[in-house]
Amino acid sequence: MTDAPGPLEPLDPTGRPILDRPAFERLTMAHRRALKLHCYRMMGSLHEADDLVQETFLKAWRGRAQFDGRGSPRGWLYSIATNACLNAIKARSSAHRTLEEPARPPSEGRAAAGPAAELSWLEPYPDAELPDLIDGEPGPDARYETSEAVRLAFVAAIQLLPPRQRASLLLCDVLGWSALETAQLLGGSTASVNSALQRARTTLGERYAQGRLQQRSQPNAEEGVLLERYISAWQAANLDGLVALLREDATYHMPPWRDWYRGRHAIHGFFKTVWGNFAGYRAVATRANGQPAVAIYARRHQEPEWRAQSLHVIEPADGAIVSLTVYVAPLGPGLFAAFGLPPVWSGPEA
Repeated sequence: MTDAPGPLEPLDPTGRPILDRPAFERLTMAHRRALKLHCYRMMGSLHEADDLVQETFLKAWRGRAQFDGRGSPRGWLYSIATNACLNAIKARSSAHRTLEEPARPPSEGRAAAGPAAELSWLEPYPDAELPDLIDGEPGPDARYETSEAVRLAFVAAIQLLPPRQRASLLLCDVLGWSALETAQLLGGSTASVNSALQRARTTLGERYAQGRLQQRSQPNAEEGVLLERYISAWQAANLDGLVALLREDATYHMPPWRDWYRGRHAIHGFFKTVWGNFAGYRAVATRANGQPAVAIYARRHQEPEWRAQSLHVIEPADGAIVSLTVYVAPLGPGLFAAFGLPPVWSGPEA
């Protein structure tokens, strides 16, 4: 799609054409997925991203007379969406979402800290909602590939940035906007944007390992085999087989629980405390944040149904799992619908 919005009618009082409803809907729908991903990166929340895209379209419709058809509709919509995100962040209790409680050391053995309902947890993003970026590829100045800028670890790292720095980095280093364009969107001078961008890059350099992209395996046959082995281990209730898929220094997080674990031995020790809580498991492959993912259904003892239990986001590297993020009840089942999965498994293996 080009930036031309199509027919513009009627005219506003100054004689400028106004987008009619069919033209407006064609324009906005073409950018919906890209805007949703941008809002997700800003907010760290799938449901907030959905709400903010709807707010963006409503504001765009009400202010469509301000768009004269000569500028970029993409830039116009991103401007509305980014400012809507910044306002939403100001209105909520926490400026960022997290995968682990700040400064909390890794746990050993049974999870004793309990769920932290007061924390805002970073949510996963369904690959089915990733945009077709043919018309929205990052500009030549972008520092991050699209495939990296959606990874769970990357989104978690940018959540640590203050909102304005986060917006500056996403617009410049992910979308490839110039500092001048970003300053026009955010308000302020080019120098202030460059300053915010430099601080954001410094913080991100400290919190996000730059070498991870090179170490990560791209989707390929090896990754497929790893996913199959992971699914088989769960369905066979093979704990040792599951742990064998982890890299020695792997990490394990399980929002909304405060506890997190580092290292194969520690992760094995935790799973051993909970493995027998269910009579069996069913695993369904999916994808989240450009990474392999698995939805786990579990059947409790004395119960016939296989219910949504957790959503697992896997980060593979060198043929093993380097990071595992498991969204457990109550967060896990609530996410199943966003991934097009039912709350109760009724597949052939059940």
